[in-house]
Amino acid sequence: MKAARFAAVLALALVGCHAESPAPRAEPAPPPPGELWLTMQEIADGDIEVAPLDTRDVEDTIVTSGTVSLDDLRTGHVFSPVTGRVVRILAGLGQHVAKGAPLAVIESPDVGSAVSDVHKAEAEMLAAEHDLRRKKAIFEQQAGSAADVEAASDRYRRAKAELERAKRKQELLRVGGAGVTQEYTLRSPVEGEVLLRNINPGVEVQGQYSGGANAELYTVGQLDTVWVLGDLYEMDMARVRVGTPATVKVVAYPGKVFQGQVDWVGGSLDGSTRTAKIRCTFANAEKLLRPMMYATVELAVDRERALAIPRSALLRVGKDKVVFVQSGEAEGRVRFTRITVDADDGASSPWLVAKGAELTPGQKVVVKGTLLLSQMLGEERR
Repeated sequence: MKAARFAAVLALALVGCHAESPAPRAEPAPPPPGELWLTMQEIADGDIEVAPLDTRDVEDTIVTSGTVSLDDLRTGHVFSPVTGRVVRILAGLGQHVAKGAPLAVIESPDVGSAVSDVHKAEAEMLAAEHDLRRKKAIFEQQAGSAADVEAASDRYRRAKAELERAKRKQELLRVGGAGVTQEYTLRSPVEGEVLLRNINPGVEVQGQYSGGANAELYTVGQLDTVWVLGDLYEMDMARVRVGTPATVKVVAYPGKVFQGQVDWVGGSLDGSTRTAKIRCTFANAEKLLRPMMYATVELAVDRERALAIPRSALLRVGKDKVVFVQSGEAEGRVRFTRITVDADDGASSPWLVAKGAELTPGQKVVVKGTLLLSQMLGEERR
């Protein structure tokens, strides 16, 4: 009887043990080739980010070097036409001057000579005119010869020509008046800001017309609009034209981008560098761009509207160019599929035109973590 009872208890215990043991879990189905199935935690740990595809204006960019320059049609380079000594400075650096405003005064014997030459020529012409009249009157009374009249006429013409020469020189130096003066006033040829002053009181300057070496004394220009001159390689000439958008960056302002456009493309190449000059115009209201600054010039060319991917989404795997797209969910995990695309990754634009049958607008493409996914896929395939 006791033995029967013990057997019954043992049987119940064995039944209870079998009831409490868990059933074996079913293994999840493996992803098909070219796919990865990741949990949300794995995505977060891998710092994987996605972004939707969209149709965009995509453009290639030509990058070249350039130098900031003044607009030469709005810039005046002032030299002294006379040799002399600077006696007064009338315009300082940074000062805004009007066209024709006085910049400096130079004391020069050339000025006195120019004024006195006019007075002397006027007197000689008047004397030659009187002599000619007398010779004509004598000749008409048959008391003189025709040769005397011709000689007097020749002297009159020479005197008249000398007076014209003296007046032209006086006008060139922009001096005049009844009295003889030794002072010459340098004046600004344009309205603008004094950008360079290369003289001081007491300095001797050489005149432009004296035959010696002369230095630039003042530079007056306007900085509200500047030029950037750059070099364009022969292979890129067909892609750049007047009106092409241009941006400039300079070392002085690393976070600043200046917007402008190409307004001239050189018609010939430099024989040594095989490059053509281009000129871009930039508004410079804040006067941040200064002459002779080195600049990085980017020219936006070959614009088209197409389905585009960020450059960070493209990955090279051997000879193939691939992207990873988020293609739904499976077994409670997010599916990522590798797709081979056709894209020109040699372009410098941040957006690349991607051609692939499986890419559609709105589709989510991996923009961060593509290399990690490729490595994981390679490990899975091994």
